[in-house]
Amino acid sequence: MKRYVSAMLAYLVPTFALGFVWHLVLFESFYNSLAIYRRDIIVPFGFLSMLIQAAIFAWFYDLAFASRPGRLWAKAAAYGAAGATLSWSFTTLAVAAKNIMSSVPDYLLIETAFTIVQWTLVAAATVATSVRSPSPTRASALEGS
Repeated sequence: MKRYVSAMLAYLVPTFALGFVWHLVLFESFYNSLAIYRRDIIVPFGFLSMLIQAAIFAWFYDLAFASRPGRLWAKAAAYGAAGATLSWSFTTLAVAAKNIMSSVPDYLLIETAFTIVQWTLVAAATVATSVRSPSPTRASALEGS
């Protein structure tokens, strides 16, 4: 359960922080020029959406990647690629397909960049928080060697 909650937080914290700063501060004028967002963004809805995504991605990580053997960077790269691809399909492609905006290519470019940065952070944080430290018995045995 602790690893699941850690994986949820590893998704939720960087996604919310990056999403808020990226969309509403750094590139606010760019998104305004795309004319796709409402003027009164409902931040709690966005947070709830991310919380649901965090629960599902934590489950996905635990199911498909947590006990996978290999180097940590390889696990992070595999999880990041899978998560980014899935996320990009419903946060970028689906939005571009159905929302009115001034430039679909510009939207695809900026949201693809966001997804790459997001999943680089999320995958690294998720793998880092899932690394288990040695148990006290094992640590004592290692120290005695």
